[in-house]
Amino acid sequence: MFGGQVNRSNPSRRTLIQAGAAGVSGFLLSLLPKASSAEQKNMENTPIESSHSSYTIERVTFNSNGVELVGNLYIPSNLSKPAPALPVLGPVAFVKEQSPVQYATRMASSGFVTLAFDPSFHGESGGEPRRYESPQAKVSDLKSAVSYLLGRPEVDKNRVYLLGICQGVNWTIQAAVEDTRIKALAIVAGHYLTKETIDEYSGGEDKTRHRIERASQARTKYEKTGEVDYIPIVSLNDPDALLLPKPIYQWYIRWAERGPAWDFLGKWENRVAAMSEAELWTYRVDETVKKLNVPTLMVHAEKAASGSVVPKKLFELIAAKDKHLVWLGDRVQFQFYEDPETIDLAVGNVSEWFNRHV
Repeated sequence: MFGGQVNRSNPSRRTLIQAGAAGVSGFLLSLLPKASSAEQKNMENTPIESSHSSYTIERVTFNSNGVELVGNLYIPSNLSKPAPALPVLGPVAFVKEQSPVQYATRMASSGFVTLAFDPSFHGESGGEPRRYESPQAKVSDLKSAVSYLLGRPEVDKNRVYLLGICQGVNWTIQAAVEDTRIKALAIVAGHYLTKETIDEYSGGEDKTRHRIERASQARTKYEKTGEVDYIPIVSLNDPDALLLPKPIYQWYIRWAERGPAWDFLGKWENRVAAMSEAELWTYRVDETVKKLNVPTLMVHAEKAASGSVVPKKLFELIAAKDKHLVWLGDRVQFQFYEDPETIDLAVGNVSEWFNRHV
């Protein structure tokens, strides 16, 4: 049913002082029991695999309009026949290691071959200029991802879906309108690009207009000189930043400039091509949903992006008769990015929705 219901010992002070002198990591390793030579040999020659893993991960590349995209393909374990599949598209200027991986791993555990990838111009994927947010490119990337999945032997060719999160919902909606191979759509915690939401994030209609004008100038400059102007994605003191609210800054800034030890978190950068705003802030998803005839599940909450009013208005505008709205209480946007309980609820609803559309 769719819905929202779903000892450690302390070393002595002297030992701690010794640890500080020798290095914490070396100290912790020194506490471990030593393996015998036979055990050491066995450990070196035996690959470590989990016999209970519900999915495997394959690093993949595929082409999108001449650009090589890099992704991780999550394949359910022990498939006896081709499985349903989907690509996941995340928030503005995302990389695959952010919210997409949270959904991809869970969808794979639920039996779906799931592709999380860096879109064109971002992360490990190719494309110039770097950190350019292009709605048209995102839609093309999704279509290319669908083509890639349809070429995989693990995938049921009649069961390919789309999942969009935050601002990614806009481009999954557009792709679902344009691509008849997509059998159903799920949109989660959407930052829906309507005039109302855009003006709210910008601080008013005049500021939105100024941003679009500045972005247009940046595009003209790029086309004439090849030089790219950048603005921060988040900042507490730069009014030109793409996203101004402090809570958004607090979430995203943790991903910036973390150093080599944090490479597993991907290649997110706190910058975006300034010309991106000319396309972002002129898009109107409220016009696109009127042409959306694909079965659509919307998952949202009171304090998620776009607030509580706009998503409900858009849901009513969706052309598809086969549509469903799930409201997850008063959860905030960031819970849909990293809170396990919230994501589990969202994925439970998404997987059930897709399984209903065979």
